[in-house]
Amino acid sequence: MSTEESSPEEAARPSLSRRGLFGLAAGVGAAGLALGAGAGSAVGVAVGRERAEQEGAASVHPFFGTHQAGITTPMQDHLHFASFDMMEGTSRDDLRSLLTDWSYAAARITQGLQVSATGAVGGSPEAPPDDTGEALGLPAFGLTITIGFGPTLFETEDGKDRYGIASQRPRGLAKLPAFLGDDLAPDASNGDLCIQACADDPQVAVHAVRNLSRIAFGRARLRWSQLGFGKTSKTTAAQTTPRNLFGFKDGTANILADDTAALADHVWVGGTDDPAWLAGGSYLVARKVAMLIETWDRVRLSEQQRIIGRDKSEGAPLSGGKETTAPDFRTKDAAGSPAIDHASHVRLAHPDLNGGIRILRRGYNYVDGNTGLGRLDAGLFFLSYQRSPDQFVTLQRALSTDLMNEYVRHIASGIWVIPPGAKSGSFVGAGLFG
Repeated sequence: MSTEESSPEEAARPSLSRRGLFGLAAGVGAAGLALGAGAGSAVGVAVGRERAEQEGAASVHPFFGTHQAGITTPMQDHLHFASFDMMEGTSRDDLRSLLTDWSYAAARITQGLQVSATGAVGGSPEAPPDDTGEALGLPAFGLTITIGFGPTLFETEDGKDRYGIASQRPRGLAKLPAFLGDDLAPDASNGDLCIQACADDPQVAVHAVRNLSRIAFGRARLRWSQLGFGKTSKTTAAQTTPRNLFGFKDGTANILADDTAALADHVWVGGTDDPAWLAGGSYLVARKVAMLIETWDRVRLSEQQRIIGRDKSEGAPLSGGKETTAPDFRTKDAAGSPAIDHASHVRLAHPDLNGGIRILRRGYNYVDGNTGLGRLDAGLFFLSYQRSPDQFVTLQRALSTDLMNEYVRHIASGIWVIPPGAKSGSFVGAGLFG
């Protein structure tokens, strides 16, 4: 990422607050940054970076707009997701200044710039640089930064309104209910704020979270983070359907960016929804789903396909056709049994059996090394966007009898409201402050 003088549009944007600049200078220890969260995410980094550059995949997405980027944006190859808690004793002004500083820095780095005009090498040699510098020379690589607010930002679990915004809390924003089979790690779940950084280069995504964490110094601290690689969904028709770590195509029927009617119905908070400041926003659910890889790998192919409800080779439903063919749950096999098992994942998650409910998925594979038993610590970091949390809750409860539950464990969870996009010169969440 290059050090450049601000354009006229950049000059009109709010500069980093003095506290934010102090965070850049002093935040190395505070940032912490659990950068070892997923060694597997580095697989193929050099090859992927070279290919992306050769194919001109170093695209740039605008930070400002009607909706935040990173939702319907074409799925990138890498993710760095981070959850933050506000520091004790911080004020409403601290929260506002943090969101202002984050938005300013995000607006720059998503365009391939550094977090400030002086950046990594343009400031005083006697002071820590504003930018950490590991992305110097790299293009934007399609970087998007999406910012969200958790339930506890509006009101703590003991009912405290720290920032005078409890009355603005969206009615649907509440801690997710317990689901059958949950084994959640409290220290890797939830959070006051979240940042989703997606890019076609892992170093660019890590650079984004690292620097936004430094900017947060003294106002918010990193609670937990997760690296992801290998998207498990597509968000545009031009993208091919990717595969998850079980080897099956994932997200075949996902809502796509050009399906404006479906997005309006199922993803974007409407103008008549409550509260008004959230119109154009969405709700984000994150679930870390551990996959029992070694157990799955010993299951015969026919059983794997019965569990999923799709052919492993082409992704076609077992009722016949090709990948995009709608499943027919009435079709029988040669023995007279349903071609698609009643407890298969495809059937239980299908909109036809859930009142037409759909969600937009943006999941990623993860590999966090190995467990103490010598097994792969791997799975799916599931991300979904929906107009109401009720959509996710309904689908998750429908999956309580899913045959796949024998091979997965839900180990972390969180929910955040995603404000609408910011206007140029403003910041994400400005509507919350009146």
